[in-house]
Amino acid sequence: MTNSNYLKSNNRFSHLLKKHPCFNGEAHFKYGRIHLPVSPKCNIQCRFCKRSFNKCEDRPGVSRSILSPKKALSIVDKALELCKDITVVGVAGPGDSLATDHALQTFELVHEKYPHLINCLSTNGLKLKEKAKEIVNVGVKTVTVTVNAVRTDILKNICSHIIYDGQSLKGKEAALQLILSQMEGIKEVTKLGAVVKINTVLIPGVNDSHIEEIAKTTADMGASMINVIPLIPQNEMINYRVPSCDELNDARLGVEKFLPAFRHCKQCRADACGIPGANIDLSELLYEQPLQTFSHG
Repeated sequence: MTNSNYLKSNNRFSHLLKKHPCFNGEAHFKYGRIHLPVSPKCNIQCRFCKRSFNKCEDRPGVSRSILSPKKALSIVDKALELCKDITVVGVAGPGDSLATDHALQTFELVHEKYPHLINCLSTNGLKLKEKAKEIVNVGVKTVTVTVNAVRTDILKNICSHIIYDGQSLKGKEAALQLILSQMEGIKEVTKLGAVVKINTVLIPGVNDSHIEEIAKTTADMGASMINVIPLIPQNEMINYRVPSCDELNDARLGVEKFLPAFRHCKQCRADACGIPGANIDLSELLYEQPLQTFSHG
């Protein structure tokens, strides 16, 4: 089934989607992106998430350092000198992009200096509705929201706690608040004109029979695309298994009843730079030694 939300977004933002390597399969091999690690804190704890500062692990939640918004802008300057095909500036960690205002401040600076670049924000969605107007006002055109379940009995087994309005919530209470925030946020930010992609981590035995429901529910909220990615076993889920290629393919085929599936995700670091499909990362040329640390709360 072809999703009407995707068609509308594709018509309206075709110039963006054609040049976004994380939203378009062809662009994945032609255009570059840079991830700016400006977000030091996270407001939820997923059981599979383990953040780290190093230069060797190739996965989300990892970067060499935390950059200030001004330093991040200088990194964009340098990246554009190294790779003229960069079309997207993204913030995907190592914490959540909306847990602090650092990402929004960075996008404001980037948009002012490079209005032709596509600003792309990734978030868990807990503060998406609250920040939706600010997100669009600083030039963000594409938003990726990680949604791993839309039922509390499943999400409570994936997310151990959240920090919401200064309070720590656990179990089904945390799961319910996160789901409500995500759905309301997706609806609001798409209404304001952003294109939304959903990231869903496929966890065998936990949410594998629930993936189609995630796609249907988020499509109803206005999402235009979904990216089903395999679990990387670590932290509390270190003993869980990675989904097989068949399981991953079946999940992607299933979600396409409701949303187009992006199939080229590299599960990149928070400081990645380059053309994803070319398997060349330029971050070694951009960053020095680790500078700061992150925190939860």
